[in-house]
Amino acid sequence: MAQKKEKKAKTGYPEIVGLAVEAVEAKMGRDVKVYDVRGRSSITDFFLVASAASGPQLKAISESVSVGLKKNGIHAHRKGGEPDSGWIVLDYIDLVIHLFQQEKREYYAIEELWEEKDR
Repeated sequence: MAQKKEKKAKTGYPEIVGLAVEAVEAKMGRDVKVYDVRGRSSITDFFLVASAASGPQLKAISESVSVGLKKNGIHAHRKGGEPDSGWIVLDYIDLVIHLFQQEKREYYAIEELWEEKDR
């Protein structure tokens, strides 16, 4: 039986990552970073982290990602957080997306978990 070849986005990452980046950028998400944690995390293969200027923008980015991926047959496994909290998490199993208001992103600094290992 032939193995299904994984589609790659123009970023070189799997299609789901490219679609998510496009959806975040479509709503002016800032400082978008993708971390390839395959082989280093038992939780997921990729983390995407991005910032929003406000709660309404955070909600718009989250909805853009959800709608954009759903159009491509990709549905979230779990969603957590609210725009008013300053942090929304979208779990797509192979990709976990963290959307923050800037001050929450700086406070929690979750990227440091992966940046240290990339050095």
